[in-house]
Amino acid sequence: MPRHYHSVEELPRTLPIFPLTGVLLLPRGQLPLNIFEPRYLAMIDTALAGPRLIGMIQPTQHESTHAKPPLSAVGCAGRLTSFGETDDGRYLVTLTGICRFRVAHEMDVMTPYRQVQADYSAFAQDMISADMVDIPRERVVAALKQYVKRRQLKADWGSVTNAPAETLVNALAMLCPFEPPEKQALLEARDFAARVDTLIALLEMAGAELPDAKSLN
Repeated sequence: MPRHYHSVEELPRTLPIFPLTGVLLLPRGQLPLNIFEPRYLAMIDTALAGPRLIGMIQPTQHESTHAKPPLSAVGCAGRLTSFGETDDGRYLVTLTGICRFRVAHEMDVMTPYRQVQADYSAFAQDMISADMVDIPRERVVAALKQYVKRRQLKADWGSVTNAPAETLVNALAMLCPFEPPEKQALLEARDFAARVDTLIALLEMAGAELPDAKSLN
């Protein structure tokens, strides 16, 4: 099986999934995971022996309150690019986003983890890097400054200024503590330009909620 994927035609249609509320994976984004549940340990074992792909997807109801919560319509397939095992049997892995998918249907399986039939056809552009695309970086920086003040967070402003476009947008979208529906909106944005617009809107809305927002301009 291929370890690198260059087109949606190469991606497997049957995809094991990891439903996780509030967690976002985007194409070419990197997501570290601490795997300890037996069902997901088994999923990692199977993925490592095969195409190394796992679908990250948000449930529409929190997985802590439902044994099998319904799934969002869209997730993102990620390739296992880093793997480690701890003394207590946990897996420390990194997923690198490859391509979004739409859930065609969930499969009836005997595995302890869930699997879906994945449809990548609407997301072929995900296979192409957007790092060379121009973005309104000054507006992103201005919105982020208000956002981090409101949340009392810190930012590496050198990286924000100099990071390639897609790298920056992925990092902000994945790391900022947005609400699950906001994370899903970033994932489902039509294309990279729409994702940038969505990210800026979310950052600016959060900044506008500050009671003393005028003093932060």
